[in-house]
Amino acid sequence: MSSAWKLARAEAERLKAIHLRDLFVADPERFKKFSRQTDGLTADFSKEKIDEDALNALLALADEAGVTAKRYAMFAGERINLTEDRAVLHVAARDPEGGYDVSGADEVAPTLERFLNFAEGVRSGAVAASDGKPFTDVVSIGIGGSDLGPAMAVRALVPYADGPNVHFIANVDGADFADTTRKLDPARTLVIVQSKTFTTQETMTNAQSARNWLAALLGEEGANAHLAAVSTNLEATAEFGVSPDRVFGFWDWIGGRYSIWSAIGLPLAIAIGAEDFRAFLAGGRAMDVHFRSAPLADNIPMLMGLIGVWRRNLMGATSVAVIPYDERLARFPAYLQQLTMESNGKRVRRDGLPVEHATCPVVWGEPGTNAQHSFFQLLHQGTDVIPVDFLLAAEPHEALSDHHAKLTANCLAQSKALAFGKTIDEVRTEMAASGVAEDKIGKLAPHRTFPGDRPSTTLVYRKLDPATLGHLIALYEHKTFVEAAIWDINAFDQWGVELGKALAKSLLPMVEGKSSEGEDASTAGLLKTLKDLRS
Repeated sequence: MSSAWKLARAEAERLKAIHLRDLFVADPERFKKFSRQTDGLTADFSKEKIDEDALNALLALADEAGVTAKRYAMFAGERINLTEDRAVLHVAARDPEGGYDVSGADEVAPTLERFLNFAEGVRSGAVAASDGKPFTDVVSIGIGGSDLGPAMAVRALVPYADGPNVHFIANVDGADFADTTRKLDPARTLVIVQSKTFTTQETMTNAQSARNWLAALLGEEGANAHLAAVSTNLEATAEFGVSPDRVFGFWDWIGGRYSIWSAIGLPLAIAIGAEDFRAFLAGGRAMDVHFRSAPLADNIPMLMGLIGVWRRNLMGATSVAVIPYDERLARFPAYLQQLTMESNGKRVRRDGLPVEHATCPVVWGEPGTNAQHSFFQLLHQGTDVIPVDFLLAAEPHEALSDHHAKLTANCLAQSKALAFGKTIDEVRTEMAASGVAEDKIGKLAPHRTFPGDRPSTTLVYRKLDPATLGHLIALYEHKTFVEAAIWDINAFDQWGVELGKALAKSLLPMVEGKSSEGEDASTAGLLKTLKDLRS
């Protein structure tokens, strides 16, 4: 174990014995010392189990891991995705004039202009259906990064969505397609197929069903006027019937889970328009500038990444809850699941040797206040300590009496309760003051005691607008990068999804009725059970 890791572990062992209550008593200036601001975003780390010595140890860990050099390599366009021999420059997609040194960078600005012009055409009716009338609905078909990003962002920016209604289909389960299209009119619907290779099994199965759905009413030629695609496989898109002027590409240095900034964001651009989409890009770009230029001790993505390592490796957390007190960020935890767990769910280092430390925790969550009435019981009184990221807007979009005041009070109360808890003596005193009999107090007090000492970070922003959403996404992208740099893993491949895909392809003929001879006993037994149930 390196000297930096030994120092960080020593600081962690020291702090494990100190309750968050005592840290606040010892230092009333914790918020001032452990919060940071940039471009209207405040990150409050004061309820994390850190102090100045621990923070210095984490910064030493970043220095030892060469995080700054790795950050420079990414922005310089070096091929840091070594298993696929690719650069990692999703940042270029949100900075079309950035002059990045990578093949295809000069195509970013014209591609952005093309798909934004197309989006405006759909919104205005200049890009029309086969009968010359405007589209009222858009169906985006993709999966993974081609779905999670646009679907999350369209939901988040509903107040800015003044274009056609945008819907999403991802699951190969026919229920997803059927439920999404049930109330749509093919004559008024544009279908966007989102697949870089145009070969992804789930996406192309849904795409073929969508084409059949269109053609049943409009005919084959009419269906073509209702198709667009985001793909680099021009031969396949042409064969599918998509006109070349309705195909928009992106580059191998933009991974799927980072592709919302590229033409994969077309559904979002159709929903909110070109101007707001550019504001979304600008928000991400502002976070890039902060990440590249702010000193490490004041760098919010850097600190979030280091605290992520602190939580996972030094405090032993196996999962992290992301709780947006912002209903329109309902899909944000799911988006972060892919971003962080597909990126950092790795067991070997960049050199192929086993990792020396635990890597990515499980990421999960739901919006508050709903979550308070479900799994928050576990967060407060469960046997595992689960750190939480809270997200909160200062201003709502809807001026509905005191809704937002109550929402805000709940968010602040939850982070306070997790940190400070309620001791058994406090419970007993409170119950006695309420006139509860002593014998009943003895029985109930343990059940009403909250241990506290449960860490959280709170992110506060003015309002959830396009720039703020871009800011938040880029923040978590860079946080994930920092964690990977500390663990020395490749955050930009995803070989873990490939084996299941290959096995599904080989099993499909058996599911459809061919012999399962040679399969393991469980798979063969399940195939037979399914066959028996169908018959």
